[in-house]
Amino acid sequence: MFRDPKHFVPLRPVEFLLLVSLAEGDLHGYGLTQALDERSDGAVRLEPGNLYKVLKRLVADGLIESAGHRPAADLENERRHYYRLTRLGERVVALEARRIAALVATPAVRSLVKRFAPAS
Repeated sequence: MFRDPKHFVPLRPVEFLLLVSLAEGDLHGYGLTQALDERSDGAVRLEPGNLYKVLKRLVADGLIESAGHRPAADLENERRHYYRLTRLGERVVALEARRIAALVATPAVRSLVKRFAPAS
């Protein structure tokens, strides 16, 4: 089943952050929660129930898939469920990244960024 990546753009911010995080490698739910926190400077936080709703939707859309269960290095005998990007997910996150880059490259946005940049 082939889907056009354009169908998914624009992504919701939380979806984009999750897909970008998975672009770096397979992650489990807790690892994704940590990545969201880091990438958003704490601005995006999801309760586990909401995180798994988003992950379930991304799986249903074919953007991510299960990467199986693996032992958690920091927890004895506990196995965590990992996720990874699909080929479609890679194409969608690349398309969204290009869309955002083009948006922030406009003269108006560049001017605002300079104008409101923190003092060094």
